Amino acid sequence: MTIAPDHDALFQIAEAQAGYFTAAQACPAGFTRSLLGYHVRSGLFERIQRGVYRLKRFPSAPHEDLFIACLRVGPQAVISHDSALALYELSDHLPAEVHLTVPRTTSRRHEGLRLHTNRLEAREIAFYNGLRATTVPRTIVDVAVGGLADELVTQAIHQAVRRGLTTPEELRIANPRGNRRVAGLFAQILKEEPPK
Repeated sequence: MTIAPDHDALFQIAEAQAGYFTAAQACPAGFTRSLLGYHVRSGLFERIQRGVYRLKRFPSAPHEDLFIACLRVGPQAVISHDSALALYELSDHLPAEVHLTVPRTTSRRHEGLRLHTNRLEAREIAFYNGLRATTVPRTIVDVAVGGLADELVTQAIHQAVRRGLTTPEELRIANPRGNRRVAGLFAQILKEEPPK
């Protein structure tokens, strides 16, 4: 039995993802691959890359590249490291590629993406601007451990505290995974009075 395509259901899925959706997400709404192809040819949908589509008339949104990256990799993907830092607008650092944290079982074949394999606890994941991202404390720990320049880590901590995205206490208990240099840097920064 063929399911009639439900455009409203597909719109609800895409609306939460800046107008983007995957073929797998469209299937339960009654959109077969051939029907997706038909709507691409008729101009209703835009094929972004294999398996990822966009509602053509959906307005542009910030961070569309991050939505596309998450959809490419799958529902377990979490924006992290440099990309999460940019998403939260916590430093002047602009990442050269999209960083995602994924489970170890995720395929590593995603050109142009920087995948970090790690297990994240639920308390380390937040929703920000419609995207699953590591929390601010986890993000700052990740970029510090990853070697981001100390002045950019300092800037990120000061921005995050000043904007109320985290607290000094949350940053103190963030786990730099045994990295003594990062733990010392955090302790030093958190002793300082942040600039106004």
